[in-house]
Amino acid sequence: MPSIAAPGARRVDGDEHGTDAAARRLGAHIRRLRQARRLTLVRLASATELSHPFLSQLERGLAQPSLASLRRIAVALGTSPIELIAAADAPASGGPAVEVHRRGDGALSADFAVGTARMLAGARRPFHPMEYHAENVDPGDSFAHDEDEFVYVLSGSVCMEVDGAVSVLSPSDSAYYAGGVAHRWWSQDGRPYRLLVVKQRP
Repeated sequence: MPSIAAPGARRVDGDEHGTDAAARRLGAHIRRLRQARRLTLVRLASATELSHPFLSQLERGLAQPSLASLRRIAVALGTSPIELIAAADAPASGGPAVEVHRRGDGALSADFAVGTARMLAGARRPFHPMEYHAENVDPGDSFAHDEDEFVYVLSGSVCMEVDGAVSVLSPSDSAYYAGGVAHRWWSQDGRPYRLLVVKQRP
């Protein structure tokens, strides 16, 4: 996982296979997402309240974001911070034909998002499976992205708002929504819940 600066940002200074390479992968992924969303750097800067020069350096792998900045960028691009971090972690030229992930591998708990999440496959795959744990009762931000997404409830009781309509989902319930549809979820009773979330690759 790349080192995330806190707070603000810092210039990258590492070796070819360490911090530098991770920063370049992160920057390239952010640039691909921005271009796929048809956003200019100026518009992304406005949406995130981050400076245009900083975002330009970030996309070129010359700077690293703070946790707060990473979350702003993720929200503006319709993705999640853990997906951005996974992109920085992933090999630059794809991954192996088979991946096996053990319980607890790659879990990320950070103060830029509620709960704990872990990617279940490399960022270069055609879809992004993620396991997500939380117990938030505050709905928080709504997200909308161009990619389709599938959510399966593994445990707990979850309120899910999709396109303005709220449903309560229990274990073994699922939801599928097309790209562009606003969505968010939270605990129905304040107890922990666990989801399997699968999104198309941008």
